[in-house]
Amino acid sequence: MKEHENCPLTDYIEYPEQEMLQRSDDFYQHIKRRHSIRKFSDRPVAQEIIENCIKAAGTAPSGANHQPWHFVAISDPAIKKQVREQAEMHERGFYDGRAGEEWLNALKDLGTDADKPYLETAPWLIAIFSEKKGGINAEDKNTNYYVHESVGIATGFLISALHNAGLATLTHTPKPMSFLNKICERTDNDRAYMLLIAGYPADDATVPKHATVKKSLSDIATFK
Repeated sequence: MKEHENCPLTDYIEYPEQEMLQRSDDFYQHIKRRHSIRKFSDRPVAQEIIENCIKAAGTAPSGANHQPWHFVAISDPAIKKQVREQAEMHERGFYDGRAGEEWLNALKDLGTDADKPYLETAPWLIAIFSEKKGGINAEDKNTNYYVHESVGIATGFLISALHNAGLATLTHTPKPMSFLNKICERTDNDRAYMLLIAGYPADDATVPKHATVKKSLSDIATFK
Protein backbone atom coordinates (compact mmCIF):
# COMPACT_ATOMS: atom_id res chain seq x y z
CA MET A 1 0.00 0.00 0.00
CA LYS A 2 1.34 3.40 -0.95
CA GLU A 3 1.96 5.96 1.77
CA HIS A 4 -1.21 7.93 2.55
CA GLU A 5 -3.20 5.94 0.01
CA ASN A 6 -6.89 6.27 0.84
CA CYS A 7 -10.04 4.36 0.04
CA PRO A 8 -13.45 5.95 -0.46
CA LEU A 9 -15.86 5.63 2.45
CA THR A 10 -18.54 3.43 0.93
CA ASP A 11 -20.07 1.56 3.87
CA TYR A 12 -21.13 4.47 6.09
CA ILE A 13 -24.89 4.71 6.56
CA GLU A 14 -26.49 7.97 7.65
CA TYR A 15 -29.85 7.71 9.38
CA PRO A 16 -32.50 10.39 9.85
CA GLU A 17 -32.04 12.11 13.20
CA GLN A 18 -35.17 10.58 14.72
CA GLU A 19 -33.99 7.13 13.70
CA MET A 20 -30.56 7.88 15.16
CA LEU A 21 -32.19 8.75 18.45
CA GLN A 22 -34.23 5.55 18.39
CA ARG A 23 -31.21 3.42 17.48
CA SER A 24 -29.11 4.95 20.24
CA ASP A 25 -31.83 4.22 22.80
CA ASP A 26 -32.37 0.71 21.41
CA PHE A 27 -28.68 -0.05 21.85
CA TYR A 28 -28.70 1.34 25.38
CA GLN A 29 -31.70 -0.82 26.27
CA HIS A 30 -29.94 -3.81 24.72
CA ILE A 31 -26.49 -3.35 26.27
CA LYS A 32 -27.77 -2.62 29.76
CA ARG A 33 -29.08 -6.19 29.85
CA ARG A 34 -25.50 -7.43 29.80
CA HIS A 35 -24.49 -8.66 33.24
CA SER A 36 -21.45 -10.40 34.64
CA ILE A 37 -22.54 -13.79 35.93
CA ARG A 38 -20.68 -16.55 37.76
CA LYS A 39 -22.91 -19.53 37.05
CA PHE A 40 -22.76 -20.87 33.52
CA SER A 41 -24.50 -23.71 31.75
CA ASP A 42 -22.37 -26.37 30.09
CA ARG A 43 -24.51 -26.13 26.95
CA PRO A 44 -22.23 -26.05 23.90
CA VAL A 45 -21.84 -22.94 21.78
CA ALA A 46 -20.86 -23.31 18.13
CA GLN A 47 -17.30 -22.25 17.35
CA GLU A 48 -18.55 -20.20 14.40
CA ILE A 49 -20.36 -17.87 16.82
CA ILE A 50 -17.16 -17.27 18.77
CA GLU A 51 -15.24 -16.78 15.53
CA ASN A 52 -17.65 -14.07 14.37
CA CYS A 53 -17.42 -12.29 17.72
CA ILE A 54 -13.61 -12.34 17.62
CA LYS A 55 -13.70 -11.01 14.05
CA ALA A 56 -15.86 -8.15 15.34
CA ALA A 57 -13.27 -7.47 18.07
CA GLY A 58 -10.59 -7.41 15.39
CA THR A 59 -12.23 -4.38 13.74
CA ALA A 60 -11.46 -2.18 16.76
CA PRO A 61 -9.26 0.89 16.26
CA SER A 62 -5.65 0.58 17.40
CA GLY A 63 -2.44 2.56 17.59
CA ALA A 64 -1.00 2.84 14.05
CA ASN A 65 -3.49 0.10 13.10
CA HIS A 66 -1.03 -2.49 14.44
CA GLN A 67 -3.87 -4.47 16.04
CA PRO A 68 -1.72 -5.57 19.01
CA TRP A 69 -3.98 -8.35 20.26
CA HIS A 70 -4.35 -12.10 20.10
CA PHE A 71 -7.35 -14.14 21.22
CA VAL A 72 -7.02 -17.77 22.29
CA ALA A 73 -10.47 -19.38 22.37
CA ILE A 74 -10.49 -22.47 24.59
CA SER A 75 -13.15 -25.18 24.58
CA ASP A 76 -10.96 -28.22 25.32
CA PRO A 77 -12.01 -29.56 28.77
CA ALA A 78 -8.44 -30.56 29.64
CA ILE A 79 -7.11 -27.08 28.94
CA LYS A 80 -9.99 -25.44 30.80
CA LYS A 81 -9.12 -27.65 33.78
CA GLN A 82 -5.52 -26.42 33.67
CA VAL A 83 -6.71 -22.82 33.56
CA ARG A 84 -8.98 -23.35 36.54
CA GLU A 85 -6.29 -25.05 38.62
CA GLN A 86 -3.75 -22.29 37.98
CA ALA A 87 -6.27 -19.46 38.40
CA GLU A 88 -7.60 -20.80 41.70
CA MET A 89 -4.09 -21.30 43.04
CA HIS A 90 -3.30 -17.64 42.46
CA GLU A 91 -6.72 -16.51 43.64
CA ARG A 92 -6.27 -18.28 46.98
CA GLY A 93 -3.22 -16.15 47.62
CA PHE A 94 -5.19 -13.07 46.59
CA TYR A 95 -8.10 -13.75 48.95
CA ASP A 96 -5.82 -14.90 51.76
CA GLY A 97 -4.44 -11.41 52.10
CA ARG A 98 -2.31 -10.45 49.14
CA ALA A 99 -5.05 -8.16 47.85
CA GLY A 100 -5.17 -6.02 50.97
CA GLU A 101 -8.12 -5.23 53.21
CA GLU A 102 -9.50 -2.33 51.18
CA TRP A 103 -9.67 -4.33 47.95
CA LEU A 104 -11.23 -7.34 49.65
CA ASN A 105 -13.84 -5.12 51.31
CA ALA A 106 -14.70 -3.66 47.91
CA LEU A 107 -15.39 -7.17 46.61
CA LYS A 108 -17.62 -8.31 49.47
CA ASP A 109 -20.83 -7.04 47.91
CA LEU A 110 -20.11 -9.09 44.78
CA GLY A 111 -19.70 -12.33 46.73
CA THR A 112 -16.55 -13.43 44.89
CA ASP A 113 -14.05 -15.92 46.27
CA ALA A 114 -11.17 -18.13 45.13
CA ASP A 115 -13.42 -20.89 43.74
CA LYS A 116 -13.94 -20.55 39.98
CA PRO A 117 -15.97 -23.58 38.80
CA TYR A 118 -17.23 -21.64 35.79
CA LEU A 119 -13.75 -21.89 34.28
CA GLU A 120 -14.56 -25.53 33.56
CA THR A 121 -18.35 -25.34 33.20
CA ALA A 122 -18.64 -22.58 30.59
CA PRO A 123 -18.21 -23.80 27.01
CA TRP A 124 -15.67 -21.12 26.09
CA LEU A 125 -12.81 -19.29 27.73
CA ILE A 126 -11.20 -16.56 25.66
CA ALA A 127 -7.71 -15.60 26.78
CA ILE A 128 -6.90 -12.11 25.51
CA PHE A 129 -3.25 -11.17 25.00
CA SER A 130 -1.58 -7.87 24.20
CA GLU A 131 1.48 -7.88 21.96
CA LYS A 132 4.57 -5.75 22.54
CA LYS A 133 5.84 -6.07 18.98
CA GLY A 134 3.96 -6.55 15.75
CA GLY A 135 2.44 -4.59 12.93
CA ILE A 136 -0.24 -4.74 10.32
CA ASN A 137 1.20 -7.99 8.95
CA ALA A 138 1.36 -11.11 11.11
CA GLU A 139 5.12 -11.47 10.60
CA ASP A 140 5.96 -7.83 11.49
CA LYS A 141 8.14 -7.16 14.54
CA ASN A 142 7.72 -3.42 14.92
CA THR A 143 6.99 -1.56 18.14
CA ASN A 144 3.29 -1.48 18.94
CA TYR A 145 1.77 1.77 20.20
CA TYR A 146 -1.03 2.46 22.68
CA VAL A 147 -1.18 -1.27 23.33
CA HIS A 148 -3.18 -1.18 26.57
CA GLU A 149 -5.73 1.24 25.16
CA SER A 150 -6.06 -0.67 21.89
CA VAL A 151 -6.58 -4.05 23.53
CA GLY A 152 -9.05 -2.52 25.96
CA ILE A 153 -11.16 -1.21 23.08
CA ALA A 154 -11.02 -4.56 21.27
CA THR A 155 -12.06 -6.33 24.47
CA GLY A 156 -15.06 -4.01 24.74
CA PHE A 157 -16.00 -4.84 21.15
CA LEU A 158 -15.72 -8.54 21.96
CA ILE A 159 -17.90 -8.33 25.07
CA SER A 160 -20.53 -6.38 23.11
CA ALA A 161 -20.42 -8.87 20.24
CA LEU A 162 -20.87 -11.84 22.55
CA HIS A 163 -23.80 -10.14 24.27
CA ASN A 164 -25.31 -9.26 20.92
CA ALA A 165 -25.06 -12.93 19.91
CA GLY A 166 -27.04 -13.89 23.01
CA LEU A 167 -24.25 -15.13 25.26
CA ALA A 168 -23.48 -14.26 28.86
CA THR A 169 -19.98 -13.17 29.82
CA LEU A 170 -17.67 -12.65 32.75
CA THR A 171 -14.37 -10.80 32.82
CA HIS A 172 -11.71 -12.48 34.93
CA THR A 173 -8.25 -11.15 35.74
CA PRO A 174 -6.36 -13.52 38.04
CA LYS A 175 -3.12 -12.06 39.34
CA PRO A 176 -0.60 -12.88 38.08
CA MET A 177 -1.85 -14.12 34.70
CA SER A 178 1.49 -15.23 33.27
CA PHE A 179 0.40 -18.88 33.55
CA LEU A 180 -1.87 -18.26 30.58
CA ASN A 181 1.17 -17.77 28.33
CA LYS A 182 2.34 -21.29 29.05
CA ILE A 183 -1.07 -22.93 28.82
CA CYS A 184 -1.93 -21.07 25.60
CA GLU A 185 1.57 -21.51 24.16
CA ARG A 186 2.20 -17.80 23.67
CA THR A 187 5.65 -16.24 23.52
CA ASP A 188 7.24 -13.58 25.73
CA ASN A 189 6.01 -11.04 23.17
CA ASP A 190 2.50 -11.61 24.51
CA ARG A 191 1.15 -10.44 27.83
CA ALA A 192 -2.06 -11.89 29.26
CA TYR A 193 -4.60 -9.08 29.42
CA MET A 194 -7.85 -10.73 30.46
CA LEU A 195 -9.70 -14.01 30.58
CA LEU A 196 -13.23 -13.77 29.22
CA ILE A 197 -15.76 -16.48 30.06
CA ALA A 198 -18.60 -16.95 27.57
CA GLY A 199 -21.63 -19.18 27.34
CA TYR A 200 -25.26 -19.55 28.36
CA PRO A 201 -26.24 -18.62 31.91
CA ALA A 202 -27.16 -21.49 34.22
CA ASP A 203 -30.83 -21.80 35.12
CA ASP A 204 -30.03 -20.56 38.63
CA ALA A 205 -27.67 -17.79 37.54
CA THR A 206 -27.95 -14.58 39.57
CA VAL A 207 -26.63 -11.03 39.45
CA PRO A 208 -25.37 -9.36 42.64
CA LYS A 209 -27.60 -6.39 43.51
CA HIS A 210 -24.44 -4.35 43.99
CA ALA A 211 -23.57 -4.89 40.32
CA THR A 212 -26.91 -3.48 39.14
CA VAL A 213 -26.18 -0.05 40.62
CA LYS A 214 -24.92 2.17 37.82
CA LYS A 215 -23.91 5.80 38.07
CA SER A 216 -26.25 8.36 36.53
CA LEU A 217 -25.45 10.23 33.34
CA SER A 218 -24.71 13.36 35.36
CA ASP A 219 -22.13 11.40 37.37
CA ILE A 220 -20.26 10.01 34.37
CA ALA A 221 -20.54 12.77 31.79
CA THR A 222 -20.23 16.54 31.45
CA PHE A 223 -21.62 18.49 28.51
CA LYS A 224 -20.26 21.97 27.75
